[in-house]
Amino acid sequence: MAEVRVAIVGATGYVGAELLRLLLVHPSVRVTLVAGRSGAGEAISRLLPSFTGLCDLKVEAFSPELVRERAEVAFCALPHGASAETVRELRKLGVITLDMSADFRLHDLAAHKHWYGEHHAPELVNEAVYGLPELHRDAIKRADLIAVPGCYPTSSIFALAPLVRAGLIDLAGIVVDAKSGVSGAGKAPSQGTHFSETSEGIRAYKSGGQHRHTAEIEQELSRIAGSDVRVTFTPHLVPMTRGILATTYAMAKGPQVTAAACTEAARAFFAGSTSVAVLDPGMHPDTLWVRGSNRAHVAYARDDRTGRIIGMATIDNLVKGAAGQGVQCMNLRCGLPEAAGLGVSGLSP
Repeated sequence: MAEVRVAIVGATGYVGAELLRLLLVHPSVRVTLVAGRSGAGEAISRLLPSFTGLCDLKVEAFSPELVRERAEVAFCALPHGASAETVRELRKLGVITLDMSADFRLHDLAAHKHWYGEHHAPELVNEAVYGLPELHRDAIKRADLIAVPGCYPTSSIFALAPLVRAGLIDLAGIVVDAKSGVSGAGKAPSQGTHFSETSEGIRAYKSGGQHRHTAEIEQELSRIAGSDVRVTFTPHLVPMTRGILATTYAMAKGPQVTAAACTEAARAFFAGSTSVAVLDPGMHPDTLWVRGSNRAHVAYARDDRTGRIIGMATIDNLVKGAAGQGVQCMNLRCGLPEAAGLGVSGLSP
């Protein structure tokens, strides 16, 4: 495709706005429609003033026929549960669809029911490809429904997947300790996420195997391992807007599994990636280094006293953890350079 016409459904949320920010400067994309179930008739620049002078589109009421008329590709940036029916309507009309919710990320309907309740479009689950390019690049190139991963799973999988594939760690007893900025909770305000509740503290939440993203992490690591993998995943909310740091712990399979060996395995795993940089042993990834970018930084250390490997990964939860990853998948599907529109570095402090 010389120019890809793109629609964004749900453009006024954090992920939708980030998609618009990235796609407006994409060299091969024209955003032809911003649609939503609220705000219809309003200029997007009025609802999102950061786009003043940059985008004069008005938000239009969602219609699958309108999307099909205006665009070849649609990003669906709606909440979990609300997305499935919209995706179904778009796929019936043959629109290439990238779903930013969790509605199509899990391949097992029983697992989806456990974590999210009944699926609203179960007939599409087998059509969907998990949109993590570093794991499923070839499948994404052929997919018409792409389920863009969650932010916690992206960072956690990046730290652990190279070790699992290389057989460097025991699969039992893996621990993921992850910390996220407040934007990961979405745009709707709540008592637990407004400024006075978050600015001076840090807290764990949904501990004890309660967080829904556990299922994605386990699904993808199990696929790589070829056997069932379970992790203990504890997320934390930290007083910053953007960013995720995932710190993972696993037992090394012997003294030869050093930080250098893990780094070498990760560099082989991510060879050719346009997004992932594996840092030298001794370096510790920082969310500031990737803020505002589609970059991920991965690094490893070994605790010789306990024999544990510590894997670390940082991403911007709204870019590589959401919108940027979606654009990366779109590039692959549409035959564009994988990094098109995504080449910027992280913001300097």
